[in-house]
Amino acid sequence: MNSGRSQHVPVLLEEVLELLQPRPEGQYIDGTLGGGGHSAAILERSAPNGRVLGIDADVQALARVRAQFPDYVEQGRLRLVHGNFADLAHIVDEAGVGSVQGVLLDLGFSSDQMENPERGFSFSADGPLDMRLDQSLPVSAEDLVNGASEEELADIFWRYGEERRSRLIARRIVRERARRAITRTAQLAALVAAGVPYKAGAIHPATRIFQALRIAVNHELERLQTVLPQILDVLSTDDGSGAGRMAIITFHSLEDRIVKEFMRREAKDCLCPPRVPVCICGHKARLRILTPRPVAPTEQEVARNPRARSAKLRAAEVLTRS
Repeated sequence: MNSGRSQHVPVLLEEVLELLQPRPEGQYIDGTLGGGGHSAAILERSAPNGRVLGIDADVQALARVRAQFPDYVEQGRLRLVHGNFADLAHIVDEAGVGSVQGVLLDLGFSSDQMENPERGFSFSADGPLDMRLDQSLPVSAEDLVNGASEEELADIFWRYGEERRSRLIARRIVRERARRAITRTAQLAALVAAGVPYKAGAIHPATRIFQALRIAVNHELERLQTVLPQILDVLSTDDGSGAGRMAIITFHSLEDRIVKEFMRREAKDCLCPPRVPVCICGHKARLRILTPRPVAPTEQEVARNPRARSAKLRAAEVLTRS
């Protein structure tokens, strides 16, 4: 599985900084704090008084960042908030944040999360079948695997993992759980991979299934769709500090498609069907796309951090209002 973020080497770091252009006096939001690497770099570039509001649904991630960057926290330049970026507008309002010059979302998972067997995100080491980014969520991957119907499981595997064997795997899971509960990552991975030829170094047969369950458990796509219009609402447009920018790093086609379609739609003045001779929708463009094509990591970065290989970065700038 692709975890995305690395605690030590944030994905597409220089590219993010180039597109966000952090500056002194600027206020930035890192909606997916993770290991804190992107936030620390933004603070460094925006010295001496740029600020970052760091949001993460994982309390363990917040604790790690607080311990790793105590000076930024004590100075008040890095403010940490436990929450989900889907509630961005409310979090910004509660924090009393004024003008925002940049918002970053890195939709990968940090190495700390992926490499901790107790979190259940990966099958590289056996652990409980959990996958909840926020431990307060009521439904874990174990609950889904053992409680969802065969049809529901097949739909999850196909919709979120684009898994061609979705029905076969769902049927196999339902048959197995009738004998004994499926509670461990290794147990599920072995069940999914049974009978499938697999060579070392190739993508493991269970990869798409684990991705699909993680997306379903954490409502990742729904929350991404929810936050995108909120980013537009919180970014600075006309206060004299420069137009705000958004940068979003995705790790699979489902996420990238949502971001691409949103940016393209908000960069248009009219959304009426081609057959309508005169615009009746009244839609006005709110964005200028900065990345006509998504930015991918260099070969050198992938060599240093293989988890970056599927990353795509898209960015856009809010249009100033007249």
